[in-house]
Amino acid sequence: IDGALSVGTFQAFFQYVNQSAEPLTEGAYMVNSMQSALASVERIYALLDEPEIGAEPETAALTGRTEGRVEFRNVRFGYTPERVLMEDISFTAHPGQKIAVVGSTGAGKTTLINLLMRFYEVDGGAILLDGVDTKTMSRSWLRSHFGMVLQDTWLFEGTIAENIAYGKPDATREEIVAAAKAARVDFFVRTMPKGYDTVLGNDTENISVGQRQLLTIARVVLSNPALLILDEATSSVDTRTEMEINRAMNALMENRTSFVIAHRLSTIVDADLILVMENGNIIEQGKHRELVKANGPYAQLYYSQFA
Repeated sequence: IDGALSVGTFQAFFQYVNQSAEPLTEGAYMVNSMQSALASVERIYALLDEPEIGAEPETAALTGRTEGRVEFRNVRFGYTPERVLMEDISFTAHPGQKIAVVGSTGAGKTTLINLLMRFYEVDGGAILLDGVDTKTMSRSWLRSHFGMVLQDTWLFEGTIAENIAYGKPDATREEIVAAAKAARVDFFVRTMPKGYDTVLGNDTENISVGQRQLLTIARVVLSNPALLILDEATSSVDTRTEMEINRAMNALMENRTSFVIAHRLSTIVDADLILVMENGNIIEQGKHRELVKANGPYAQLYYSQFA
């Protein structure tokens, strides 16, 4: 500084510049907030405009033990009337079969499962369970016959025993322990301070991802469903825990109709039926060897993972 501009004047100049620009910055933030709010309001009104869920049947459409035969018969579905996502989806899963659903992100794998569980209603065709249209069944009855092990595992605030018995509140301690042993998580539980009476918080920071997965499997074992929906979730666990999860899942799938959303094709080469999805539709279906021999989209996807 040569005397033409003092330090105080220099500092004051930039202070005033920053202060003069602050209203513009705040205005930009307000505009962005208003745009976000308007988008949220549009979604809220769109939800309010959705038709009400129809009346549920008062009695179950099936009596006795569900066999687990699932048929998609010419199913058609779209999230909006203008855009059809699925067109003429047809396949049959026989009791006790392992059905693998593969495809890239956004191919429609989750949508297929959501339709099976009646989270959405089909626009055409029918989904049958043991030969009966699922629309004639109450949602609660239908979903009670499915066991789900998803990528996102949910444990609740309460004891480990209460978490395992979530799907069967009247379960005895012997049943809970047997389910934990079947899910290969009993040893871990017994290392906890109070065993099955150890209280889990909402964060469950003291439990690893793999252990949460095994506890979720134990919960499904205890509920003893006729059908299973499994979403592979072993990418973030160590090799040993992954092996335990795979063994527990294989035991869980035995003699149950199972739908597996597969991300690694090496885990579903033994599937009874593989559904290859793309843009909401099934572009190939068959067994592993058949699809590899056909040298179609499944073969390309399979070889890309082992290149």
